[in-house]
Amino acid sequence: MTEKKLLLGDEAIALGAIHAGLSGVYAYPGTPSTEITEFIQGNKIASERGIHSRWATNEKTAMEAALGMSYMGKRALVCMKHVGLNVCADPFVNSGMTGVNGGVVVLVADDPSMHSSQDEQDSRFYGKFAMIPTFEPSSQQEAYDMMAVAFEYSEQQKLPVLMRVTTRMAHSRAVVNVATEAQQEKPLNYDAIAANWVLLPANARKRNDAVTTQQATLEEDAANSTYNNYIDGKDHSLGIIASGIAYNYVNECFPEGSPYPILKISQYPLPKKLVRRIMNDCAKVLIVEEGQPFIEDMVRGVSELPSNILGRLTGELPRTGELNPDIVKKALGIESSQSYAPCENVVPRPPALCQGCGHRDVYTALNEVLREYDNARVFGDIGCYTLGFLPPFHAIHSCVDMGASITMAKGAADAGQWPAVAIIGDSTFTHSGMTGLLDAINENANITVIISDNLTTGMTGGQDSAGTNKFEAICRGLGLPDEHLHVVVPLPKNMPEITRIIREEINYKGTSVIIPRRECIQTLRRHLKQQKAQEKK
Repeated sequence: MTEKKLLLGDEAIALGAIHAGLSGVYAYPGTPSTEITEFIQGNKIASERGIHSRWATNEKTAMEAALGMSYMGKRALVCMKHVGLNVCADPFVNSGMTGVNGGVVVLVADDPSMHSSQDEQDSRFYGKFAMIPTFEPSSQQEAYDMMAVAFEYSEQQKLPVLMRVTTRMAHSRAVVNVATEAQQEKPLNYDAIAANWVLLPANARKRNDAVTTQQATLEEDAANSTYNNYIDGKDHSLGIIASGIAYNYVNECFPEGSPYPILKISQYPLPKKLVRRIMNDCAKVLIVEEGQPFIEDMVRGVSELPSNILGRLTGELPRTGELNPDIVKKALGIESSQSYAPCENVVPRPPALCQGCGHRDVYTALNEVLREYDNARVFGDIGCYTLGFLPPFHAIHSCVDMGASITMAKGAADAGQWPAVAIIGDSTFTHSGMTGLLDAINENANITVIISDNLTTGMTGGQDSAGTNKFEAICRGLGLPDEHLHVVVPLPKNMPEITRIIREEINYKGTSVIIPRRECIQTLRRHLKQQKAQEKK
């Protein structure tokens, strides 16, 4: 039995995982992947079954916990955005060597055009690098259906599966046919072979040989996959290879059906057999893919006439940014109505810190103090407070990756910079900042660290922060002396106290930590609304 539901791509993925017998989701919030875990957290079946869905401290711990669940024979889902895959690269790549017992699907949401990200990284390269199968759904229906297939394939091949989506797939809605009942969870089993999971060189070399040999099977499976289709056309002057959501864009260019042959790719390794077929059938081939020219690069290696391959590298499609049907129409020489162009009547609204946000008071105090020093440098981090770079504050000078503020400030201080200030959020500190602070404390680096604590993971919608009410204990445990650990409440009335403490700690020749703590204004409003609702009952 099935029923129809209107679902975001993220929600289709989440429901597909639950219906596939999921036992745990492990994730750190990151747009555009956040809604997957949130859906599971609010799902009735997940609640009744006790499916694990608490946020992990970072993507690395999420991946490792999922491997632990897999070791015991149960199915686990790991979710993150593309830059999070860098954080968990060590266990992710090594999971190809250990293999799996219970199925593991690593869901990565890429962000072409960098709507809320530092780069346009294409996660398909990680799948190829780790020698694991990769799935890339082209619709919300495929996203739902693929979850069960991916878990089954993971257990069949004894490998994790990477599933890659992009922002438009994650955050657009469609009607999806879903099952009315969920599969049962897998029972605990003790089938994991220790020699595969203990990556001593002697064991790892055997696994490396086995996984490398397995690639031919994975490629053959991709060539025969129901998700990789060769659709013939009458006009063989051009062929089209389209992957993931880009396949939808191609279809929108041809409401009556494509006159050209189309090879749809949604499962990797690249099915070279199907690629050779379209290359032999067609005079030229246009490759339409969201992200980097991943397929295009590989097809050039397969083709005897690489000059007949068109795409991002040859200028028919833009080298960077998201695709849309208008862009694809232009590449195909089809007149476009520009129906997907931005509306000229919409006034741009640059992002800004919310009115009443505690970060505003932190930056106000910091700027007031730093005006007293020549060439002060403030090293920022990933979070709402990164908006302190923009007017009216212009308060930070760098933002590279999660946790980099503290280690960059330390490196600057090592180079002789003073003052060197790091500002980092509470969730980012527990994600990747603690080890940097330990380095600084061990060398008593001449830096001032501000952990701006708004009691939540604010940038991604107010999820729980792993270190709430633990930061003073963490800093003390890392070896920071109490006299250089301060907690303040960032409010205008407390400005004299806050500026005094910042000034004193900048002038202290060593590592100090200041924790401005005030709840995020958005989560505060939400909590007050919930409190009033409870009082009415």
